Amino acid sequence: MTNTEAVVFPSLANHFLIAMPELQDPNFFKTVTLICQHDENGALGIVINRPMESLLLGDILGQLDMTTSDTNSRLDDEVYVGGPVHNEVGLVLHQDGRAWDSTIRVGNQMGLTSSRDILESMASGNGPERALLSLGYAGWGASQLESEIHQNSWLTHEADPELIFATPVKDRWSKAVQLLGIDPERLAFGAGHA
Repeated sequence: MTNTEAVVFPSLANHFLIAMPELQDPNFFKTVTLICQHDENGALGIVINRPMESLLLGDILGQLDMTTSDTNSRLDDEVYVGGPVHNEVGLVLHQDGRAWDSTIRVGNQMGLTSSRDILESMASGNGPERALLSLGYAGWGASQLESEIHQNSWLTHEADPELIFATPVKDRWSKAVQLLGIDPERLAFGAGHA
């Protein structure tokens, strides 16, 4: 291979990035990130296990002056820190095949929507049954993610919607590690050091 040839990685869209315990960046320590888009220009993902403190879906819908019903059980859903980029941007990760105004398909089962129509639908109680609202996202420039994987900052595994929408938040990192057939305790930071 010549110096001008680049190593080509397959797209990691619809895959989890599972942070290694040694990754000490506070934005990503013990996170699981769903990669929603990945091509030669870079990657975009949503952290799925970092809920915000004291901010719920109902709070966001209220700030947007959307009418909600008191019987809407989704108003108490947590809002997530999707990543350190553009934390003022709301993105809804959902398992729903409906057509929204601005959706990136994530595999065959999920979508990432940035348009107001999905939030209006959620406010009225007619939104997707399985959804996660995040503020911000994680982004990588061209070849940056591949470099970080090569440096052993991340493990990867094909995404599983059940881990996102049915697994308790506190268990998502360890369950993602277990998808790889690895005991999370064996990955503990500093394990094996005397």
